[in-house]
Amino acid sequence: MKIAYHDIYAHPLPADHRFPMVKYELIPAQLLREGVISHEQLFMPEPAPEEVILATHTADWWEKLRDQTLSDKEQRHIGFRQSPRLTQREIVIAQGTIDIALHALDHGIGFNVAGGTHHAFADRGEGFCLLNDFAIAANYLLQQKKVKKVLITDLDVHQGNGTAALFAGNDRVFTFSMHGAHNYPFHKETSDLDIPLPDGITDSTYLQLLEEALPRLIEQVKPDIVCYLSGVDVLETDRFGKLKLTAEGCRQRDEIVFSLLHRHGIPCAVAMGGGYSTRISDIVNAHCHTFKTGLSIYGF
Repeated sequence: MKIAYHDIYAHPLPADHRFPMVKYELIPAQLLREGVISHEQLFMPEPAPEEVILATHTADWWEKLRDQTLSDKEQRHIGFRQSPRLTQREIVIAQGTIDIALHALDHGIGFNVAGGTHHAFADRGEGFCLLNDFAIAANYLLQQKKVKKVLITDLDVHQGNGTAALFAGNDRVFTFSMHGAHNYPFHKETSDLDIPLPDGITDSTYLQLLEEALPRLIEQVKPDIVCYLSGVDVLETDRFGKLKLTAEGCRQRDEIVFSLLHRHGIPCAVAMGGGYSTRISDIVNAHCHTFKTGLSIYGF
């Protein structure tokens, strides 16, 4: 089992920034401390090549990122100030997601400690997302003829609007987003399947909706791989999520996904997505449970 992690993931931000960048250091540290993984299982991805990025994103957008020519407005939409290190971070994350998807094809499951940058469109970024790592990975797998059909299962509390737009009309990638109806982004794109959730939804209703939808999708789409965005901003402790899932409910969500895919012999590539609980421990514990649950079900 290999897990993509690089110290560039934890990008320096102002002390009052609302994005919990420190979680990318704490997740692998906690998994190592608890003996869930070993140092040998962590690998550092290389930066994704330019031609791989351009298979998903426009040349104009990539050149703005590469050459540091984003406007102030574009930087505000992203939520980060541009820097060469930030761009490097994004292309390392993208390659990490490609690598763990390839690993999943051979070993059943693969994890990226970061990733899930689902608000990035072909020609712009927003919502802390500059490049769309799952879209880049899906296009890579398809172009390299590693797979014929990809299912992107996005269970972050925010709709995967960039992913939905990138694959609109593409019958080789099915986009599924189960998200807060009244949450960011306030203009939603159209996924192949959207399940908008009311504010305050609790474990039982959420899990029932997922247990009804996902098996039908597996039967309908017949994916060769599932890209699973396991955001933990569904937690009741999240500052922005508006849902009421407990930590145990979030763990059961992961268990439903992994158990179903494992039963059907479907490889799973996992990226962490968002999480904005006030206590960083709530975020890190929930992300670590995703690793523990997936590794246990897939037999690692």
